[in-house]
Amino acid sequence: MQVKTASEFGALIKEARLTANLTQAELAIASGTGLRFIVELEQGKSTCQLDKALRVARRAGLRFEGQFSKQ
Repeated sequence: MQVKTASEFGALIKEARLTANLTQAELAIASGTGLRFIVELEQGKSTCQLDKALRVARRAGLRFEGQFSKQ
């Protein structure tokens, strides 16, 4: 999937989280962020911090190779 917007990235994170059978709270703990951050990220908030967003993506099972792909 090619990610072009914050909303698309958020949807990808949510899909990966659900595939990994994680709650938002569990993903927040696993990625060292807060629940509010996960909620806003999945909602496509455009001002979320990139470093945290990428950490969440990795913990949800995504990797970056020019575009995001499932592991």
